[in-house]
Amino acid sequence: MASLDVMKRTVIAYAIALAAIAVLLQWLDFRYAARDFSLELYLAVLALVFVVLGIWLGVRLTPAPRAAAFEANEKAIAALGLTRRERDVLAGITRGRSNKEIARDLGISPNTVKSQVASLFAKLGVGRRVQAIEKARALSLIP
Repeated sequence: MASLDVMKRTVIAYAIALAAIAVLLQWLDFRYAARDFSLELYLAVLALVFVVLGIWLGVRLTPAPRAAAFEANEKAIAALGLTRRERDVLAGITRGRSNKEIARDLGISPNTVKSQVASLFAKLGVGRRVQAIEKARALSLIP
């Protein structure tokens, strides 16, 4: 066991010595390169600083694009014959609300919501809520 500890210490000592030699060689190589190519190194560092500064300023000073206000496609609404209540139900479906929750929000019975959903599905030509949302977004009925 004692020889194992001695061997570990020896390996660690050699590793530290090799690392120190590698750092020394890199430092000497840098000193040589800095002396021979000093102008090029300074120009490269200066260019890098200005590139980073320019990118940072560009990001900070450029205003973020603003989302345009959503306007429903009134022609599609008229062509489909959607009522205001069906549009309200569609908005509830888009928010992921259940029929009971939509009924509570709109102050109507759940059966009325079911009939509105069926009418909405028929007018959009879909069979599921996800399809209704996709079709409504494609027609710009909802944001």
